[in-house]
Amino acid sequence: MPLPSAHDVALAAERRTAARLLLAHPLVTSTGPHSDTFPLIRRHADWLAQRFQQVFGYRLLVESSYARLFKAGLGPDSGHRLQRPSTGTPFTPRTYAYLALALSVLVTAPEQLLLSQLVADLRAAAVDAGIDVTDTGRQAERRTLAAALRQLVDWGVLVETEGQVAAVAEERAGEALLTVDRDIARAVVAGPLAQSRDGADLVRRAADPGFGGPRTYVRRRLVETPVVHLDDLTDAEREWLRTRQRREAQAFSELLGLEAEIRAEGIALIDTDDELTDLRLPGTGTVAQAALLLVERLVARLRPDDPGHPAVGGRLVIGVPVPDGLLPGLLDELVEEYGKRGNWQRGHLEDRDGFLDAVLDLLVRMRLIAPAGPVRADGHGLPEGYEETVADGRSVTDVSRARGRGPADGGWILLAAAARYATTVAVKSRTTPTRSPADAVSEESPR
Repeated sequence: MPLPSAHDVALAAERRTAARLLLAHPLVTSTGPHSDTFPLIRRHADWLAQRFQQVFGYRLLVESSYARLFKAGLGPDSGHRLQRPSTGTPFTPRTYAYLALALSVLVTAPEQLLLSQLVADLRAAAVDAGIDVTDTGRQAERRTLAAALRQLVDWGVLVETEGQVAAVAEERAGEALLTVDRDIARAVVAGPLAQSRDGADLVRRAADPGFGGPRTYVRRRLVETPVVHLDDLTDAEREWLRTRQRREAQAFSELLGLEAEIRAEGIALIDTDDELTDLRLPGTGTVAQAALLLVERLVARLRPDDPGHPAVGGRLVIGVPVPDGLLPGLLDELVEEYGKRGNWQRGHLEDRDGFLDAVLDLLVRMRLIAPAGPVRADGHGLPEGYEETVADGRSVTDVSRARGRGPADGGWILLAAAARYATTVAVKSRTTPTRSPADAVSEESPR
């Protein structure tokens, strides 16, 4: 087989760079922070649109001044959260409400308008929608509104021609002249709003892979989440993945430069350049440091002696229950050992319950720990009419009770991928037929 030419290698590299940028930043503008790569997206627009549609069922819109990759959702509890850049604080439901109200106004707004007029129009839209915003005079409420408008500036929907949107948070609200890009405003919303009855229905409909079925959903899940455990998938999805995982690993490597780590319990796509993930562990800051230390101690205490696998007559273990009271106790130990020495934030040290909630939130988003409850393999979060079973009745990997307890038991589950962050390596003989995440240690960030 002849080697690819230098031109082919350069072409593939350009397309991969453009695809990776769109995956990490679905809205790219010609004047934004990624303007240097925007010409690559335009140059390869047709190829990129075809590949994203074929592989993920995503629609790509490329215009002269922006490119928008319309991603789909993954179902309940799988969304990408927006955060305030200055503090890292997640957007509250109120912030999202302001964001949606502002967009509803801006899609038909004049090319330029004053900040005060935008706020007045937003309040009028809230009245029409039955949303109470009468308390916008409070400082906290003004800051929430300012955060929503700041996000629109970051996306390029608004340009601060004179002044800044932060003026709305001042006690005596200042003024600013804003320029509106109505085209980008219309391209922000990706979900099927017109067909949805309510918010929950919107989430379900957005996650529907359509004609792509299990193939499309599994690919989306692999590339959009840090790790996919087998019970995150239905019978049909697990069977599709089992028969194609090596082929898919090669395809993801060529398209996006991601390496697949395939285990008995599931699969993770690894970005060795550490560019595509919006979550990092190890990471900086008090919460990330405590999360890493906590998960290390959980693995050391709860690692199963026999992870098992159906292929050798055992039961697949994807997660193990965390005993009641263990999490607060371990966090207290970490605070005593590392809190003062590591200069951890005083606010976290004084509010242990809030600190634990923040640590668990990060570990849940990293798919290293999960609340006990129904999973996708049980039919949780599936869109209406979605294919759940294997068409020809073939047997698939049994994942029943793979997390060690039933959905009504409550509590927390330590998931198999957590063993990637163990401080020691479990050495097994070469005759062991399967490998578990407990066999490997890596600090590469899963995508």
